Amino acid sequence: MRLPDGFVWGAATAAYQIEGARHEDGRGDSIWDTFSHTPGAIDGGDTGDVACDHYHRYREDVALMADIGLNAYRFSVSWPRIQASGSGEANRAGLDFYSRLVDELLARDIRPYVTLYHWDLPQPLQDAGGWTSRDTAYRFAEFSVQVAASLGDRVGVFTTLNEPWCSAFLGHASGHHAPGWHDDAAAFAAAHHLLLAHGLGVQALRTTLPSEAQISITLNPHLIRPASQSDADVDAADRADLVTNRLFHEPLRRGAYPTGLADQTAAVTDWSFARDGDLQTINAPIDFLGVNYYQPTPIAAAPADAAAPRPWPGVPSAFEHPNPLPHTGMGWGIDPDAFVELLTLVGKEFGPVPLVVTENGSAFPDPPHADAVLADPERTDYLTAHVGAVHRAIEAGADVRGYFAWSLLDNFEWAWGYSQRFGLVHVDFATQRRTLKQSALAYRDLMAADGTAAR
Repeated sequence: MRLPDGFVWGAATAAYQIEGARHEDGRGDSIWDTFSHTPGAIDGGDTGDVACDHYHRYREDVALMADIGLNAYRFSVSWPRIQASGSGEANRAGLDFYSRLVDELLARDIRPYVTLYHWDLPQPLQDAGGWTSRDTAYRFAEFSVQVAASLGDRVGVFTTLNEPWCSAFLGHASGHHAPGWHDDAAAFAAAHHLLLAHGLGVQALRTTLPSEAQISITLNPHLIRPASQSDADVDAADRADLVTNRLFHEPLRRGAYPTGLADQTAAVTDWSFARDGDLQTINAPIDFLGVNYYQPTPIAAAPADAAAPRPWPGVPSAFEHPNPLPHTGMGWGIDPDAFVELLTLVGKEFGPVPLVVTENGSAFPDPPHADAVLADPERTDYLTAHVGAVHRAIEAGADVRGYFAWSLLDNFEWAWGYSQRFGLVHVDFATQRRTLKQSALAYRDLMAADGTAAR
């Protein structure tokens, strides 16, 4: 297997999942601080108050990246660490932390990829309406300028948002993520304002960063398949695709919402929050599209003669059908062929914009600790197969420029708390001891075999 010259090999994390240091150096609370401290919201009652303590251990973690052989690291900036209130003057101590992290990465020849929003909205903005408020999009643009002005002299790649579908629908429709709402109308308003924040963020970054800087957004496109070829299942899958994929892809790609969206959502929203000129702003050119992939998504119609299963977020008539594939420890289907199909389809839809796989990984149960390298054969097999899928997608014509494994470290896995481990590096959360896993060494071997780092 040989990937194109300049192919980027990395690993990814998110601020709330690893940093800890909840109230240190001026950091305020985010919606995930509030949500994780809500009884019953998180498995085991876990929080991100300490997480992996990366805020204090970042040098150790960067050294591990170098040991693995990464040539890039994707991390997010904690918005409440920069602006505790979500607006106003930047917190110098917060910016200084990320400046130190960037310098440490560059000293190890690891290229920093910065994500500006990975779900940790400052709680004061949520108190004012959060993503259902148009003002939040403008506050995001202000925050983007502050980060870019501080780091843009050394960071050449900025991503505006990570997975806005999750922020909108898992946060506001299903209630599984912060802020934990169950309101379809709010989910669609949040989706629009997240997209607007992206467009305004791109404009702000273009005026702040050097001309050679790259700007992107990361989506989690779902490879939605009907559970059967019945008319009901095919219709349910099409409805799910409309609000999961096309709701985001089409405004970004062509500056318009998809045909049929207003009719499908008329019972819950009139879209009055969308104003003239918004779609042109959302349609701001990007340099590449980030793609996160974990599993395909079989969708079925809710049965009429039985208790309705949990609906697909934003589509009460559809639900996610149990996946018949082999699965990870989280029950997510393992299908590298679907990864090839997804990258090929998205590449055609978004072309000629290049793609970067900004997240791909698997959670499996790991032993509590190891004296040396920790064996994780299932994760190793998953990683190898999915890197191979990227290669096959490139051979099929997809313009994929990089791959970031999720995740560098075992971490706070959102509503799953610490019950699920995705890391290439094992973390003993009681002692914060780090241990490389077999999958990390396999990843190092894949990079070495490709030879990209030396080209």
